[in-house]
Amino acid sequence: MKVPVPWLRELVALPDHVTTEQLADRLTEFDLKLEEIIGSGVTGPLTVGRVLSVQPDEQKNGKVINWCRVDVGTEHNDPATEDEPAGRGIVCGAHNFVADDLVVVSLPGTFLPELGFEITARKTYGHVSDGMICSEAELGLGGGGHSGIIVLPAGSAQPGDSGIEVLGLGDDVLDLEVNPDRAYALSLRGVARDAALAYGIDFNDPADREVPAEGEAHPVRLEDEACSVFVTRIVEGFDPTRPTPALIARRVEQAGMRS
Repeated sequence: MKVPVPWLRELVALPDHVTTEQLADRLTEFDLKLEEIIGSGVTGPLTVGRVLSVQPDEQKNGKVINWCRVDVGTEHNDPATEDEPAGRGIVCGAHNFVADDLVVVSLPGTFLPELGFEITARKTYGHVSDGMICSEAELGLGGGGHSGIIVLPAGSAQPGDSGIEVLGLGDDVLDLEVNPDRAYALSLRGVARDAALAYGIDFNDPADREVPAEGEAHPVRLEDEACSVFVTRIVEGFDPTRPTPALIARRVEQAGMRS
C-alpha cells in the first residue's frame, strides 16, 4: 500500500515534529511494515514557466524543433534585451504547447533521476538552450504513459513558483506491507485510523459526513445475500470531460495507480 504522507496528514492530525521515518516506525509497531520510503529524488531549481513565444525551427535533417522564450520568474529570468523580453531561451522538441501556456522548466542545476544527470545550459540545434521544458516521463510522473511536455492548468501557478511544490515531487510516500488480515489498511482511511490510534490523536474520517437521508437514486437489485446493503445516489453538476485536477491526479499516481 502506497501512502502519500501529505494526504495522510489531512486525515490525521499528526504533530509537525513527527518525521516520515518516525511515522513509519510507529506504523510498523502496528504491524503495517515499512517496505521503503519513496521520494522523487528531483532536486534543484525546477520552476514553473510561462511560454512567451514559440518559434518553429526546421533543421537540415527535416526535424522541426521549437526555439522558445520562457518567463521563469523574476529571480531566474535573464534581463530583457532590445530583441527579447526577460526570460530564458530554451530548445524543445515537443509540439503540444503554445505561447502563454504554463510549463515546468528544469533550470541549470536541476537533477533529474529519471535521466540520471544534472541539467546544464548547452548548445543544441544552433541555439544555447538554457534549461529544459519537462515531460511527465522526465520527471517520473504518470508512468511515462503521456506524450509531450507537461502543460499546467491556467491559473494554477505563477512563473517562478517551485515546480517541486506544484507537482508534489517533494512529498514522501510510505510503501507499506499489508497482511491479508489487515485489508482495511489498503486505503488511506484505514492507515490514517491506525496512525491516529498509534499517536492517540484525532482522526478526520473522510466518510464521516452528513448525507441526505432521502433523494433520487439509481435502482439496485441485490442477487446475493452476502451483500446486505448497497447504497447508490445520483450525482449531478459536474463535467466528466474536464481533466482531473493536477493535485488529485498526482495523489492517485503516488498511491500507485494511473489517474
